[in-house]
Amino acid sequence: MLHGNDDRLLSVTWMSIAIGAVSALIVLFTPWPTAEAWPYIVMSGLLHIVYNLSLVRAYRTGDLGQTYPIARGSSPLLVTLGAAFFANEVIGPLHVIGVLMISGGIMSLALQGQRLSRTGILAALSTGATIALYTVVDGMGVRLSDGHALTYTAWMFLFYWLMPVVFVALRGARALWEPARVAPGAVGSSLAGGLVSIAAYGIVIWAMQSGAMGTVSALRETSVVFAVFIGRRFLRETLSAKRLSACIVVAAGAVCLGV
Repeated sequence: MLHGNDDRLLSVTWMSIAIGAVSALIVLFTPWPTAEAWPYIVMSGLLHIVYNLSLVRAYRTGDLGQTYPIARGSSPLLVTLGAAFFANEVIGPLHVIGVLMISGGIMSLALQGQRLSRTGILAALSTGATIALYTVVDGMGVRLSDGHALTYTAWMFLFYWLMPVVFVALRGARALWEPARVAPGAVGSSLAGGLVSIAAYGIVIWAMQSGAMGTVSALRETSVVFAVFIGRRFLRETLSAKRLSACIVVAAGAVCLGV
């Protein structure tokens, strides 16, 4: 949805409004976060704003089928390393192979087709690093939330209200609200994308309560397989035999993680 809109900063801002609104409703009916979880909630919330801005920049420089795999493919390895260093996590040899297969398969998707510029590659890699940072922070934070993953997720997502602040500071309030009148369909698709995002990442945070961060992250990033088919079906991007083979490698890596 974000890649399909012409004004991606506007789109991610409306996505953030939907996420912030739902989160504001949820916190009214959930317990207060534990004191130990608060530093992680704040840190992750701010990192997500950086991620949004980085993702918008990355999408300006390349196809969804290339930019997205670089960002997503680099993050599981970084998450595995970060979890080992900061949370003393250890995963078995088969799971390591699974993470490598998923990351390798995903990255190979980005190396096919038209060549990305150096700026595009750096933008995608910086997005991947940001994903890894907030994933490790959330993995550690949710384990200190006394089992209240929904509480942790909702309070973290409240920071998405900073995105409209950033947008208004850059372009003004009229640039934010005027599209709701002249292009309600585009705004509606962005709001729907926000609802999908909060549900999807909420599941990831819930899973990291008991699952290894690197494993959960790698399984999450198998979403690039769907992104390739979405890019082909809705954005008319190329789906070659090499890309299909890379998707099979990613799927095989997911099987290794499930053993």
